[in-house]
Formats: sequence, C-alpha cells, structure tokens
Amino acid sequence: MTKEQLNQLGKTLWDIADQLRGAMNADDFRDYMLSFLFLRYLSDNYEQAAKKELGRDYPAPEKDDRRTPLEIWYENNPADIADFEKQMRLKTHYVVEPPFLWSSVAEMARTQHTDLLDTLWKGFKYIEEKSFNSTFQGLFSEINLHSEKLGRKPAERNAKLCNIIQKIAEGISQFSTDTDILGDAYEYLIGQFAAGSGKKAGEFYTPQPISQILSEIVTLDSQEPATGKKKKIKQVLDFACGSGSLLLNVRNQLGPHGIGKIFGQEKNITTYNLARMNMLLHGVKDTEFEIHHGDTLENDWDILNEMNPAKKMHFDAIVANPPFSLRWEPTEALAEDFRFKNYGLAPKTAADFAFLLHGFHFLSDDGVMAIILPHGVLFRGGAEERIRTKLLKDGHIDTIIGLPANLFFSTGIPVCILVLKRCKKSDNVLFINAAEHFAKGKRQNYLMPEHIDKIIDCYQFRKEEERYARRVPMAEIEKNEYNLNISRYVSAAQPEVSIDLNTVHGDLVSLEEKIKSATLRHNKFLTELELPALPLAKKD
Repeated sequence: MTKEQLNQLGKTLWDIADQLRGAMNADDFRDYMLSFLFLRYLSDNYEQAAKKELGRDYPAPEKDDRRTPLEIWYENNPADIADFEKQMRLKTHYVVEPPFLWSSVAEMARTQHTDLLDTLWKGFKYIEEKSFNSTFQGLFSEINLHSEKLGRKPAERNAKLCNIIQKIAEGISQFSTDTDILGDAYEYLIGQFAAGSGKKAGEFYTPQPISQILSEIVTLDSQEPATGKKKKIKQVLDFACGSGSLLLNVRNQLGPHGIGKIFGQEKNITTYNLARMNMLLHGVKDTEFEIHHGDTLENDWDILNEMNPAKKMHFDAIVANPPFSLRWEPTEALAEDFRFKNYGLAPKTAADFAFLLHGFHFLSDDGVMAIILPHGVLFRGGAEERIRTKLLKDGHIDTIIGLPANLFFSTGIPVCILVLKRCKKSDNVLFINAAEHFAKGKRQNYLMPEHIDKIIDCYQFRKEEERYARRVPMAEIEKNEYNLNISRYVSAAQPEVSIDLNTVHGDLVSLEEKIKSATLRHNKFLTELELPALPLAKKD
C-alpha cells in the first residue's frame, strides 16, 4: 500500500470517527473504532482462507441472497463443520463462526437489524474464549456495548452501532481488501488518536521515527554492527509495550520469520488489549507472541520471576519507552530484588533507572537493549549517579543518542536513547548529538528519513563528526565524574566567528570613499540642471 493510499484510508476512517463519536470522547470512541477494524481483519483473513480451503465447494450466493458464503456452507454441511473448523485452526490458527463475521455484522447494520447489539456482544465473547487455541480473555473488555454514551435506551444504542458499522463498512469498501492494509490503517489510527490524546498518548504510543531508530539498532549485530542485521532473533521484549507498535517495528526489520517469539508487558488494561489486537492484525500468530497485563516494576510476570539462574529468560533484543520519571514506592524487599541488588534502587522521584535495570537484567550476552529516557538520567546525582557509574565501569553503556525536543505527544522535553550491551568491544562511549537535526511541525517536531539514516549510520559504523558524534574514552568520562551530559562531549553550538578589526576598518574606509565619489558624480548632474548639490560628509 502506498503512503498516499494509506493516508487516504486513514483520513477516511478518521473523518468517520470525527463525525460519529458525538458526545463520546476520543479515547472511548477509539476502542470501538479499532475493535471493529480488528473484527474486519479477522473476518477477511478467515474468509479468504476458507475460500481457498473449500475450493469449488465455496458457495456463490444468488443475487438476492444476502447471506455470507460461509453461512450458506454451514447450513448445507452441518456434519462437516467440526472437521472444517479443525482444519481452519491449523491454517489460520483461529475460527470465526458465520454470524460473527464482519460481512454478517455489516449486513445487519445496513438493514438496521434490532439484534445487532446482541450479536456483537456474543461475537466478541466468542472471539475472546473460543476463536483461538489460546484464550484472549478480556480482549474487548474496554468496549461497553451497553454504555449510555451510545444511547440511553437499548434501541438507541443498537441504532448508533448500526450507523458506526455501516459508515466504516462503506469507508473501507473504497479500498483494497488486502489484510495488510487494515494493519496499516490500524497503526495510522493509533497515531491519530495518540495525537488527539496529548499527554495521555505517552501511555501507548511511540512516534514511528523514534520507534524505527530503536528497532534498527537492536536488530544490528551486537558486536559488529557494521556487518549488518542479525539473521534471526530468538526473543524480543518490550516491558512497557503500549500498543505494541515498537515490537512490530522490530519484527518489520527482520521480516515475519526473523523473530522466534515476541514478548511484551503493559500495565494499562485498555492499552494491553490494543497491543494484543495489534499483533493479530499484523499477522502475528497467537503462538508467536505473549503479552502480559501487569506491573513491570513489581515484576508480577511469572516467566520473568524465575529464581533459578538456569531457567532465567534471556532476550536478544530489548526495546522500551517507559513512562518518564515516574514516581514509585520502592520497598526494602525490592532492594534485595535480583534486578536491582547489584546496582541499587532508583530514587522515589524517578523510576527511570528501575525500568532500565529491569530490562537489562534479562538481556542476553550477545543482545542489545535500546531504551528511551529523559536527559536527567545522564547527569542527576545521588542514587542515579551510583547506578550510572557502575553501569559505565562495568562496560555496559555503549551509545547515547540525544534527540530533539517536542518529538512526543506526551511531553515537550528532549529525550535520549541509551544503548546497552552485556559484552561490548569498545572501551569508549559513542555520543550522538542529534538535538538540532529535525523538521519543525505545527504542533510537534519530527524526524525526517535523512535524520534517522544519519543516526543509524553513525551508530552502525561508530562514526565521528564534528558537533554531531564522538567516541569518548572512558578515561575522559571518569575525569568528568561519570557525568554523561551530552553537551560536555559533543557540543552542537556553532563556533563564534572571529572578527578582524583591521579588515572591518579597511572595508568602512573603502565604503566612505565610494560614497564620496558617487556624491561628487551626482552633484555634477545637479549643477547642470541648476539644482542644489548634495552635501559631502564632513570628516571629524
């Protein structure tokens, strides 16, 4: 799908959202809109696979028959349904019964069927509990089909849902039914809703250009980035995964078969559901990912809480955009936690290093971790200074990338990317000061492809460039008491231009002579015309 087509589809769907949400706020309407897109994706993908599986037996409805082909087949072949669904689970990893397919629901919406609301409720429950071999309990938990925001009475709510679904069906029908397009549209709408949510958007969305930088970095060979991308990553983790876009970007770098399994964790229930839908929408099978709903800092995910070192989870790539400077309440027990014991606890005022240490604990020996954090982690004192110093002395901080201000929906502050490795070859830290390299937008700044390429090029080949990138020896960092403030090592400021006063004086004298010569020449013409002459400048 071209960028122009995607923008057009996204705009069409966004306009529908804008027209239909009425008194409902954008965050609430987002859940309905994206859930219906998700249902459309599952249905289209399933019907295409069913048509291929059934071949000539796939029914072609008569002109006036509004039933779906699968509904007709189910009615004509009741004895074969169980075998068919078993085969479809092998092919598509899930099943959608005919009444719950998007085409069936859209037809009910078109005819303003009074049972639409009830059918949707049953359909969502079916997908959560029976469609997949894995259960996706609570996948639609944030969508209240009985909300008074849709209407005060059931009939009003039913009519509102009919209107929404009909408009979406009409809007999408103008575009290709390629299932990849729906995944792209889903991502586009997440971005649009994030832009409209302002500060709340930090909970679930990392702008695509920044996401691309992180995903390109962690997919390059850890020891020799110059040799290019890894062929395979066994496991990737994002412990604050939001809507899952960052994990999907990592997958895009290596292709659909480049990652063994995707792992994500998300505390916010709405965002957790967005992430699960987003994975499925982009063709990630339910066996290829695991998203956990829980608190990263409390580490309530069983698979990451294994005390036996032999069974410890390791990840070859870790990416994260955790909440910036989150206040937290570390307990005495956490001081002995295996994630923090060797480094100490982050202060109550900012959990930034707690998030970093959580991820770093699970990084494999040949893995790469890239995390977005506020600049304060580079220079703040106290507990953060102690953690930063030990990470540096142990040789784990590989690269620091300073980004421009106002790139995020959630904050205007400039942020940085820290790249960490358990085993790195170089005895220096690469500093990239990209703070002045951006394009200015109306409400936000953004990175152009050339800005992204330059950052990746510097990281991959460990390049140095005046006022942009520099490899700083550990001895120099030690002299600066392990302060990593980027401007100490790479200043983006332009040097002051030296002024030669003698040259300036000579230029002024020359100008004075030219003025005098021009005035004398002009006065000759004035004299011939018997007009008063212009005065000559007097010398002091």
